[in-house]
Formats: sequence, structure tokens, C-alpha cells
Amino acid sequence: MVMDYIRNQCPEYEPELVTMKTTGDKILDRTLDKIGGKGLFVKELDAALLDGRSDLSVHSLKDMPAEIPTELPLIGFSKREDPRDVLVLPDGVKELDFSKPVGCSSQRRMLQFQKLYPQATFAPIRGNVQTRLAKLDSGEFSATILAAAGLKRLGLENRITRYFSVEEMIPAAGQGVLALQGRIGENYAFLQLFCSEASRITSLCERAFIRELDGGCSSPVAAHATIAEDGKLTLRGLYYVEATGKSVIETEFIYLAKENLLQKDLSDSIDPTDCTDHKKVVFKPNACNLAENFGRNLARRLQAEGKAQEER
Repeated sequence: MVMDYIRNQCPEYEPELVTMKTTGDKILDRTLDKIGGKGLFVKELDAALLDGRSDLSVHSLKDMPAEIPTELPLIGFSKREDPRDVLVLPDGVKELDFSKPVGCSSQRRMLQFQKLYPQATFAPIRGNVQTRLAKLDSGEFSATILAAAGLKRLGLENRITRYFSVEEMIPAAGQGVLALQGRIGENYAFLQLFCSEASRITSLCERAFIRELDGGCSSPVAAHATIAEDGKLTLRGLYYVEATGKSVIETEFIYLAKENLLQKDLSDSIDPTDCTDHKKVVFKPNACNLAENFGRNLARRLQAEGKAQEER
């Protein structure tokens, strides 16, 4: 996707794909919280950027750690694809079999899935999408839960049994977004048309929320932000209180629209299943800062509610 854009929009550049296998890809027998978290998926890519072996890294934003090196900033965010989680059954199977565990290593997904299916049990599953599907089809698991966007990018949409709405299962921060990471001081203006301002705002809001809660790879926190046609930024967040075994979920909103500025197309921030033509809205110049503060403030409110639960 990114390479196609560069070839089409910037013919003076000839992109070269540098593939890497990260530590997180290599260690598959343990869950990420036991071996170092999301940082294991970016360590090698960060090193390549720093020493000049690569000029740009492309990440699935949901798999990036909440904290990143200041010398390697996120320089762009793709238009958000489908943010939802989905249920995938073994090939040829039509119904969920609760006699076998659901293959899942995400505390966020397990917490919300069990509210929908209280009888479900879980067992860890690791690896890329194809590896997980192979394990699923071998009969080891009754089902697995994956990101819709990842399956669709791979042309595997036919494997989806059920979509979970963002109300049923709040996605991970940044889910459905590709993040572009570069070196500080470099000129990446040629990527401007690839990047989505709406996606930047919602992604920064979500990441500020989980960063405030110190959300690691398997931490049971979740955040999903959208922007409506009128510039209304809505954030739905989840925080799990371990002491009580209960989760706190809240939805808040602010307005980021302002007139008489360059218009930004927000059609990519609307429900991905809605193909209606949408109006354009204008962002306040400090919209990104406002969105991050909004995310942090909601996280603090959920933390306060969690502490109040403990004291009851």
C-alpha cells in the first residue's frame, strides 16, 4: 500500500522493501506480557531506522508500544480501515464448540468475549495470521479472535464468521491504522497525501488514553475514537480494575470543528460499513493536542472510578 503510493505519487523515488523478522515474531511459545510486550515487534525496525538501513517503517499501529523513541516519531497515519474484531472458526465449521478453548492471548479480547460468551475458555495462541489460522484449522482451538483489517488486507475476509461491533468489543488503540515511522529531522512531505488527518487525531487520542493507563500488549484496556461530520470527537474507553475483577467503560465527546480553515475530508472516520457520501468539516489548529488531552482526561476519570470501586 505505502510502496504503491510512493511509486504512483513520487516517481522520483524508487522504494525498496526491507523485510525483517522481529523478536516478537520469533518467540511464539510464550505470551507477549511474559517476554517484553509490544516493544519486541519494533526493536529491530527501530535499529534499522537509526543506523540508516531503512528510511521509513510501516507498522500496524495497534501493535506499537504506547511509548516510542523521540528520535523516531510517527510521521503519518493511514486512513483507518475496519477497526472491528472478528470471530474466526475452523475451516468448514459453522458453530462455536465450547468443549475446546478459544485461541486468544489478548486480555482485552478475552475480557470482552467472555461477557458475550460466559461459558468460553481460552488458551494462548501466537504467530502471524496464517500461523494462527493453521493452528485453528488443525483442531487445536474452537475459534480465534482477530482484527478484521488484517484479514481483509490478506484477502481472507471469507474466514470471518462474525463481526463484533465496537460496542460489543472495544478495539485496541490504533486498530485498523497503518502508522508510518521515520527519523527526526528528515523530510517526509512526499507522504502527505497518503496520510489522514482524521486518523491522526483519533489515533493520538486513543494512544494518549492507553499511555495514561500504562497499557501494555496484553493489558485489559481498550480505546476507540471516531470523528463525526460536525467535528464531534467521541472516545469510548475501557479500563479493567484487577482488584475488583470489574471493568469500567465510559464514552465522552468534544468538538474539534472550526470554520474558515482549510477543509479536511473526514469520510474515512465514519463507520466503515457506511458508504454514504459525507460532508467535510474543519479542524481547530490545535486539534491533535486537544484530542490527546481528551484521551488522557478520560483515562484519569476511569482510573478514579476504578479506585472508587475498590473502596466500596
